[in-house]
Amino acid sequence: MDKVEDKKRTYILISVLIGMLMSAIDTTIVILALPTLTVDLHAPFINTIWVILVYLLVLATLTTQMGKLGDIFGRGRIFNVGFIIFIIGSAMSGASPTIDFLIFSRIIQGFGAVLLQANSNAIIADYFPARERGRAFGITSMGWSIGGVLGIVLGGIITTFIGWRYIFYINVPIGLIGFYIASKYIKDNKKSSTKIDYTGTALIVAMLGLISYGAIEVASVGANYFNLALVIIGLIIIIPFAILEKRSKSPVIDTRVFQNRKLSMSLAAATLQAIGFLSVIFILIMYLQGVRGLTPFYASLVLVPGYLLSSFLSPKMGKLSDRIAPGMLAGTGILLMAAGIVVYLFLGVSTPVYVVIAGSIITGFGGSMFWPSNTSSVMSNSPKQLYGSSSGLLRTLTNIGTLMSYVIAITVAASTVPRYVTFEVFLGVDKLQGGLSSKFIVGLHYALLVSMIVLVMGALMSYMTVARKKKAASVETNSGDK
Repeated sequence: MDKVEDKKRTYILISVLIGMLMSAIDTTIVILALPTLTVDLHAPFINTIWVILVYLLVLATLTTQMGKLGDIFGRGRIFNVGFIIFIIGSAMSGASPTIDFLIFSRIIQGFGAVLLQANSNAIIADYFPARERGRAFGITSMGWSIGGVLGIVLGGIITTFIGWRYIFYINVPIGLIGFYIASKYIKDNKKSSTKIDYTGTALIVAMLGLISYGAIEVASVGANYFNLALVIIGLIIIIPFAILEKRSKSPVIDTRVFQNRKLSMSLAAATLQAIGFLSVIFILIMYLQGVRGLTPFYASLVLVPGYLLSSFLSPKMGKLSDRIAPGMLAGTGILLMAAGIVVYLFLGVSTPVYVVIAGSIITGFGGSMFWPSNTSSVMSNSPKQLYGSSSGLLRTLTNIGTLMSYVIAITVAASTVPRYVTFEVFLGVDKLQGGLSSKFIVGLHYALLVSMIVLVMGALMSYMTVARKKKAASVETNSGDK
């Protein structure tokens, strides 16, 4: 019987890993294809950037609600539907005749990715006993953590040697494999009687949508009355949303999630880590392309060693988090990421590229410690009936962090050169010359410092989950088992 259960869990883990890997890869796989598809579809760059951002926007605004759908209708069913929608959106994206159709197709693809992401951690928590979850989260976190950079590399290879449309078509056969495994082995959990709060859902979508869209516009074209108004209106919506959530019998975000200190701190750490670390990836790409003159393809290859190390160590670190305090491991991991940024602060106009590789190895090692242990901390401290909500909230916060990382990277880096120059460097269509390179380096250093500060704050949040352990252990253990 144990062998049968172990085999079943292995296949479940494979299907969840496929879903996580595909949805993560497609957050960045488009970056290196942007110049090519812009020419092919006769589109301006200011519209093309939304091929990336609209996908991230869907992930940021809908993940929490889709996690709740898994609690209500069954996580197996919602996860499988996610595969089908993602496959359809990918096929439509590959066949897009215009930039507008491609953006619309990416919205559909993003919705499928939301269904996959929001329920993945909860499925692992459903099928794996507590003593094995760290290792399982280590494997699925590997898919998420390496997916972003792997997407950049795959995007460069496929676009260069096959064609940009196949960066989307490749999802179809892989997605079908994932769907087949998931439909065979992942069954629905015991369904919750909770109902969907449609008003609250509309408010949170409007709130996150306005804040995210306004912030993206600030980063891309600069601050003006219109985009600042969008951000302000989005922030104001927080007030009626909070009032409604307190009165709702089935709130969009169940406040019980925040009653556990360890859970709250772990969610905060995940948000800060996403904001601080992903902005570093964008900054490094701009440095390698705009200052060092590397092609987008070769620039992405420089970042591979760190992510290979992260993918190799994540399962091992996840297993380690089953034996020691996950918060301690996660906090140390974020501090290592911050240490990698210290290496990047020495980058100059003619610094050897191996310095970037050294920094990526340090941050990769730190990432392998943080991702699985933090996820394990979130799910192990979540009440069982809130697995879906906690899983969805974790993904929502990290996706918001991804959007904000773009805002930080572009806005701060553009403090020393014209914004349009920064924007073109980010897209890989411009290389800096002469004095502009030195000025741009200063802007990149400012952005790196901001990212490092954010990461240190994230480390403090992780360490707070193990503070006062002797006094709080019995109370918080009981809270997590309810």
